[in-house]
Amino acid sequence: MKNNHGANLQQLSQNLGINQKEIIDFSSNINPFGLSPKAIEKLKENFMLASIYPDSDYKDLKKSISTYCKCNTDNIILGSGATELISSSIKVINPKHTLLLSPAYSEYENELNKIGCKITKFFYKKENSFKIKIDDILTLIKEKNFDMIIICNPNNPTGTLISLEDIQKIYSYFKKPIMIDETYIEFTDSSKTSAINLVQTLQNIIVIRGTSKFFSTPGIRLGYSVVSDGEILNSMKTIPNLWNINIFASIMGEAMFQDTDFIDSCHKQFKENFNLLSNGLKDIENLKVYPSNSNFILCEILNIKYNANDLYDFLAQKNIIIRKAESFDCLNSQFFRVCVLTKENINTLLKEIKNFTKKF
Repeated sequence: MKNNHGANLQQLSQNLGINQKEIIDFSSNINPFGLSPKAIEKLKENFMLASIYPDSDYKDLKKSISTYCKCNTDNIILGSGATELISSSIKVINPKHTLLLSPAYSEYENELNKIGCKITKFFYKKENSFKIKIDDILTLIKEKNFDMIIICNPNNPTGTLISLEDIQKIYSYFKKPIMIDETYIEFTDSSKTSAINLVQTLQNIIVIRGTSKFFSTPGIRLGYSVVSDGEILNSMKTIPNLWNINIFASIMGEAMFQDTDFIDSCHKQFKENFNLLSNGLKDIENLKVYPSNSNFILCEILNIKYNANDLYDFLAQKNIIIRKAESFDCLNSQFFRVCVLTKENINTLLKEIKNFTKKF
């Protein structure tokens, strides 16, 4: 696939000759527990609003996000998904030399390349189980003249989570723009792990979030960033087009950020299903399962007789799609990534992986 991201379900359904709904997609990292009931109900009640323009200031949407994130509405920038906000943040900062923690989401590098920015990558290392040694980052910051740092936290695809304490250490040595992509932070205890907690006290912090993953709404294209007061925030406020969020995304956002019953239920179910998936994968011979603080798990096949491409092809014939990880920096064809789905789907995946490994 051209974009090297999650599965293109439309194309896969054609290739496999099956209905798209029959595909069990472990590649896209989307919350499997459905949509917020309050958001769905709100949407049903307001279909006729398609005939009017949204509120250009999105006051109610920003108020809902502000309550959910415990931040000021003035620090919120809305976007058509997290990727748009990544792009606009990079354009505003216009860095000449960026430190990028890697392997990571490919769009960071793509956007940096568009502006001709020099990129230095600091790699999460396999031999450390993809955990970060913060002192190594601080040493690199001292040695190089970076003017931006990009961190995905928790990181995709490794699941690594950098603590708020360590982010503060990085800031104390750097004090220039740090962009923190928190697309997966809500699969952790975000009240303790989110860098939004730092926005009011530190300068040059840009926290980016989307609604695609935790709220299972990739189709509405809604993202937001929470930015420290200052030049970056002021510049980012000038970028969005008038009415850049469609009215249905706004309506759903207003409701789902306030749907505490749904949010609490997702957290509870997620923990149970994550444990089922993680423990099940650990029981499979010749499979190394790396620790994760997100809704996906990175695995390495230790048997050199087959690789993730072989496993992918086998599972695809069973209508199961995993994420081959070799497109990520420093990961080879022995790595794959799977996300948390329903218990039924997880048990099916585990059974079929075991069936595959029995062939060798």
